[in-house]
Amino acid sequence: MKFKALFAFFFMMLASCCANAAATPPGTGDENAKKNDLVGGVYNSETRKPLGNVTVTAFVSNSKEKSVLTDAAGSFSFNDLKPGTYKLVFEKEGFRKVTKEKYISRVDEALDLNILMEEHNAYDFTPGPSHFFDFD
Repeated sequence: MKFKALFAFFFMMLASCCANAAATPPGTGDENAKKNDLVGGVYNSETRKPLGNVTVTAFVSNSKEKSVLTDAAGSFSFNDLKPGTYKLVFEKEGFRKVTKEKYISRVDEALDLNILMEEHNAYDFTPGPSHFFDFD
């Protein structure tokens, strides 16, 4: 008897949760969520803290499609991207540029992409041609 009562209670709770999820009122933001969004976050590779104000640019066939900035939580999103191969470029002053390629095969597919960016040291050294010669 207790098992039947427990099963009935569980079933009623499940039905109540499903009814509440189906009746999400407008204005809560859920009605804008689409499956074809490309979303993600950008983080400092050393501290793992989110990076705000990172410029994220999506390129298709070497032409700029869209560009967004990350928010204070390091989050970004692209809406209404068509199927295809996208080159995503992440740029922020003081950090090394990161480039990633993502293929979107279907418009009903959600993609999540998290990026780690390294800080760019002011004293990074790139050898020039004179470093390859012996002047003695």
